Amino acid sequence: MYQVPDQQGKLGVVTGANSGTGKEAAKRLAGAGADVILAVRTPAKGEQAKAEILAAHPGARTQVRRLDLADLSSVQDFADSLIAEGRPLDLLLNNAGVMNVPQRTETANGFELQLGSNFLGPFALTNRLLPLLLAAPAPRVATMSSGTANRARIDFDDLQSARSYSPTRAYAQSKLADMLMMVHLAELATQRGWPLLSAGAHPGYTRTNLMTSGPTLNGGQPGLMESILYKIVPSQGPQQGAEPLLFAATSPTANAGDYYGPRWGMVGPAKPVALPRPGRDKSAAARLWTEAERLTDVSVPA
Repeated sequence: MYQVPDQQGKLGVVTGANSGTGKEAAKRLAGAGADVILAVRTPAKGEQAKAEILAAHPGARTQVRRLDLADLSSVQDFADSLIAEGRPLDLLLNNAGVMNVPQRTETANGFELQLGSNFLGPFALTNRLLPLLLAAPAPRVATMSSGTANRARIDFDDLQSARSYSPTRAYAQSKLADMLMMVHLAELATQRGWPLLSAGAHPGYTRTNLMTSGPTLNGGQPGLMESILYKIVPSQGPQQGAEPLLFAATSPTANAGDYYGPRWGMVGPAKPVALPRPGRDKSAAARLWTEAERLTDVSVPA
């Protein structure tokens, strides 16, 4: 098991920290001494996760704050509250997501739900928190992508899947967008001389409610093939699945722009893995960043 290095004195934000890899990452960070903000859409579920963390680590310093990544006003409120407090932010773990929503659904801002929740919300959050991140001595942004991004592409002509919607294709595009965001943020940090380390991860085939919560939205049901694959494909629990993200966020050997995943693709301990070809397209990353700035009306602070 990956041992998270000492995080005493550090402040971290983990999105989607009420379950799955987010809860596990928050627990391990808190156990290593970090002050951890559980950023969750439903505070009651966040409080349940906090209770579990405190049961495992009675001295843990955690707090629950509401954050709905599908609503840019919620993102702004969350960021504004932290900025008002003024404490530098050492770690941002962009973990939360939604997967394979059966019917095209829109966020409060009119974005396709998977693109909005998985990419545009985290994009706005990361940019709004940059002043606090850059006030920390060695800040990190760790962003969770997915193996599905390996076969994805960014459809700039139909980014919101308005003309043609596929649950799996929209999900894969959103996770490739996360990967490209990570890559471009690392590029910006180098260009501007920031001390920020931006790295990415994927969880392999990890058993979480992500696999069932998205497909059952709007009365949907997981497809037969999905149900069969869930049972026969090698998989792992959140404890192992969170390790690539934790490695990106805390390992002294992690590097800017690097990508981490399970040793054997679907399962196994965390290790550096190659960015897939779509994730190495820096021109697409820059174009997507500019488009995300336009859509969210949020950009890198001067």
